[in-house]
Amino acid sequence: MTVTEQEITDYVARVRAALADLPPTQRDELTEDLADHLTEVAAEAEGTLVERLGEPETYAAELRAAAGAAAGGGRNLDQRVAATVARVRSRLRVIDTRLGPPLGYETATDFLRLLRPGWWVLRGYLAAMLVTVISTGGSFGLLPRFGGELLAGLIMLVGFVLASIWIGRQSARLTRWPRSAVQVGGAVLVVFALAGLVDAEGRRDNDYYYDQTSVDSQYGQIRDVFVYDSEGRLVENARLFDQNGNPIRLGYPDCGGRIDEYGNPLLRPYPYCPEQAPFGPRAPGAPLAPAPPTTTPDPSSTPGPTGTATPAGTPTGQPTADGTVTPSDAPTPTPTS
Repeated sequence: MTVTEQEITDYVARVRAALADLPPTQRDELTEDLADHLTEVAAEAEGTLVERLGEPETYAAELRAAAGAAAGGGRNLDQRVAATVARVRSRLRVIDTRLGPPLGYETATDFLRLLRPGWWVLRGYLAAMLVTVISTGGSFGLLPRFGGELLAGLIMLVGFVLASIWIGRQSARLTRWPRSAVQVGGAVLVVFALAGLVDAEGRRDNDYYYDQTSVDSQYGQIRDVFVYDSEGRLVENARLFDQNGNPIRLGYPDCGGRIDEYGNPLLRPYPYCPEQAPFGPRAPGAPLAPAPPTTTPDPSSTPGPTGTATPAGTPTGQPTADGTVTPSDAPTPTPTS
């Protein structure tokens, strides 16, 4: 079995953890050439470092004895922290090795390395969206905006993606603290992405708060609806539906009173506020307004040849050439009582 560079690094870390009670200068002197020595040991024969040299803690005790350093009376905080970190790294390495074959690689890390370019692009996008949320006061969509401006947001997105790719390509040459800062920044962006997904899911659940028929914008200022019958009486407890049976909802109750009685104010019938009826509420059976007078024909008159009435007793006849009328011999009707 070939010893990997990561195994050598973990072995050195555990040795240094076992020597954490020594002064830093003395510990550095004892482990200065340890990595090179372990590389030579690994190249000499097959087998793991533990099989060849024993547990790191045992090897550290041998180094301590060879240097004449007194054994610690108990592990201090540095030793406990270092030992814990070493154990966590060892377990993560085991998990990494076990997850690799199902993915078709020796370790899962080898597979994740192929996804690094995609993560660089995603990291730049998440950074642009984080700036969008900060600059717009919490409102955001799928595209970034800087101060509410889409064009500025797109320019910012391109810059952040290019910067993220450059950092990713230079990450192998970064020192300890810059590398740690990049890792912490990536963790913050992942948390931000998860929070954004939760917020988007919450918005989707609230989209169907009430299933209503959409209407034109001209009804956007309506606060109430009043229904009157053919006799001008106000109809209370009315409900409106479209041709498919979907409720039509306009306005929102802005008057006090029975809102809590219905639970959801949007389920109240019309009108929301009967006392605010524009023509005044009228109870059933209330007297109607007087009907306008109508004109009836005079029974004492008879229709003439052109549809006009001719007064009774008017002589009829044929006009002569000089414009006079010659009475006819027909009897003249007289009114009867």
